[in-house]
Amino acid sequence: MLALGTSAPDFQLPDVVTGATISLATFAGKKALLVMFVCQHCPFVIHVREELARLGKDYSDRNVGIVAISANDVANYPDDSPDHLKAMAETLGFTFPVCYDESQETAKAYTAACTPDFFLFDGEGKLAYRGQLDDSRPGNDKPVNGQDLRKAIDSLLSDQPTLVDQKPSIGCNIKWKPGNAPDYFG
Repeated sequence: MLALGTSAPDFQLPDVVTGATISLATFAGKKALLVMFVCQHCPFVIHVREELARLGKDYSDRNVGIVAISANDVANYPDDSPDHLKAMAETLGFTFPVCYDESQETAKAYTAACTPDFFLFDGEGKLAYRGQLDDSRPGNDKPVNGQDLRKAIDSLLSDQPTLVDQKPSIGCNIKWKPGNAPDYFG
């Protein structure tokens, strides 16, 4: 896992909606940056995607940069293609870029393991939170409210330390291209 305090790895990826190239520089000057690894077909992402849209809207004017990245192998998982990601972003009204990491190098640089996977960086680009959205999972009847991630974001915005108890995200494994699984999976 990417250690707390690690600098955000740079990336240059296309936004599937606008075609614009998105990078860390896109979010320069923000007090916080949320990098989310998502996809279109995963039941865990489907379970929380409306909350992701709310997060984008709720923090759009609060000095927080947000980007979603999908790195799944579209040859074997065509539902995660850029066209399907674009349709998801437009249908849900995402207010943040949704990027496609075709090479999967960005996912590797972030040590992303699953969808959804959340990385929250402070204004200096240092990892402050890597954890779950909330305690909700498909079928467990707990509310999808983004409680853990929202607390971490709000802590950064108010210059407070982030949560000490950071529970890892749970979801579907990133769908690596054959022979491309990163070393951190052993």
